[in-house]
Amino acid sequence: MKCETCFRECELRDGQVGWCKGRMNVNGKIVDRNYGKISSAALDPIEKKPLHDFHPGSMILSVGSYGCNLACPFCQNHEIAQEDLDARCETITPEELVEKAVELVPYGNIGIAFTYNEPMMSWEFIRDTGKLAKEKGLKVAVVTNGSASLKALDEVLPYVDAFNIDLKGFMQEYYQYLSGDLETVKRFIERAASKADVEITTLVVPHKNDSDEEIENLAKFIASIDPNIPLHLTRYFPRWKEKEAPTSIESLKHLKEIAKKYLRRVYLGNV
Repeated sequence: MKCETCFRECELRDGQVGWCKGRMNVNGKIVDRNYGKISSAALDPIEKKPLHDFHPGSMILSVGSYGCNLACPFCQNHEIAQEDLDARCETITPEELVEKAVELVPYGNIGIAFTYNEPMMSWEFIRDTGKLAKEKGLKVAVVTNGSASLKALDEVLPYVDAFNIDLKGFMQEYYQYLSGDLETVKRFIERAASKADVEITTLVVPHKNDSDEEIENLAKFIASIDPNIPLHLTRYFPRWKEKEAPTSIESLKHLKEIAKKYLRRVYLGNV
């Protein structure tokens, strides 16, 4: 059976788990193996997602599972994104998660954010939870690498208010370094921006994706969709397998000025 959740289109035998660790062939059907499996949860400031222009100053219940369909060497959540934690997660139903989100409303919570690992590998859980969350007047956000198929995206779009999407660079060669596909992400951003609030994050890694030309082309692409889409240029620090020195503040400020030629809202992160 072919999994159609992302660009990999894994061909899975019965009982076989996909590249992302979150999809599996069970009796001839591709299922969400980590449905409702929660490895991490916190009540976070909305700006931490980062969502700068979406209900600023509010809090949002943030949950993550395990697995990812990329292999970024600098992954700051590699303990959950790159590991199979199926037996070590707590399991929660959409109803239970929405109930918890409602309980936290008095503490400033506006809804639920699916984040930390790659949540689109569990799009069924986002869809099912999102339906119930909307009925309770809650907001739904998804923090994603944007490397899912449009078919999976369309399943969740009616129930998601905001996305923060990683546009990790603007060269296919760089995406190959991350085991990804740039065109998939571009299509994902275009479709998501047509239906929901979208903000973009680019982690700037020295000597990898920090050239003036790459950031200029990246900003031009975003502006071609909507110049009001916020772009977060985020400072990289060594994590997991990546040992490159941190991004300089001067480099980030320089690249911000380049992006601002095309975009009205450019923010610096991790500074």
